[in-house]
Amino acid sequence: MTPAATRRTNIAGAIITIITVIAAVIWAFPIYWGIVSSFKLEDEVVRPYIELWPEHPTLRHYWFALTQTQIGSWYMNSVATALGVTVLTVSTSLLVGYAISQLRFPGRRALWYLILASFMVPTQVLIINHFVLIANMGLLNTWAGIILPQLIHPVVIIVYKQFFDQVPKEFREAAVMDNASELGILTKIYIPMNWGVTTALSIVTFIWAWNAFLWPFLAVTRTEMMTITVGITQVSDAFGVYYARQLASAVLAGFPVALAYLLFQRRVTQAITLSAGIKG
Repeated sequence: MTPAATRRTNIAGAIITIITVIAAVIWAFPIYWGIVSSFKLEDEVVRPYIELWPEHPTLRHYWFALTQTQIGSWYMNSVATALGVTVLTVSTSLLVGYAISQLRFPGRRALWYLILASFMVPTQVLIINHFVLIANMGLLNTWAGIILPQLIHPVVIIVYKQFFDQVPKEFREAAVMDNASELGILTKIYIPMNWGVTTALSIVTFIWAWNAFLWPFLAVTRTEMMTITVGITQVSDAFGVYYARQLASAVLAGFPVALAYLLFQRRVTQAITLSAGIKG
């Protein structure tokens, strides 16, 4: 590479770096502002000018959220429903992906095209049908009512199907010659060979379920049954909304997800890359 070409490459790299840093600051500033404001007094939050640091830092809003709300119940509900959605979604998607990839049955191709076509249907379109169905089943204000409508994730099925397709057929043929059952082939060959994919999809599904708001907001009316994302909207009193209190509650709500992302960043990135590749 000539000196001129090297210089142009360095300049382009520097420009991209600067743009990336600026974009990162723009993206991160609202998060920083929310966290900092949660330590401010209420009159500091509503001031008409920007203060990048609290004048009188306080933990009173966190203390209020922890002692004067039902945040403990909201946490438990979120953990229970997010775990339920994750376990059931990954388990059923794994089975469906395996069946479409490795089994031969009538309607297999039609089922595969139907799953692909489901990407064209926004989740919000099904909200009314879900609500009527769950209400008729008597499952409003229950964990089951929150979990069941959130179990359909076509992208998880597609990712599993694509990875099962890549497993060499010789492994399956050898297992069939040894009279292994389909369940044995799945659990002893296909799952172990794709365990990393299962872990990544489980983490992302859990984070998605934890952050879900619209359906839990519609399916739950009793305060003690709310998930954390819905419950923090109830942090107010007769005198109106206290923004610092709500920001403190939002920080507490987002802390487990942020911690999970930091601990499993590589797996989360892997799952997002897989999903983006399938959708692309």
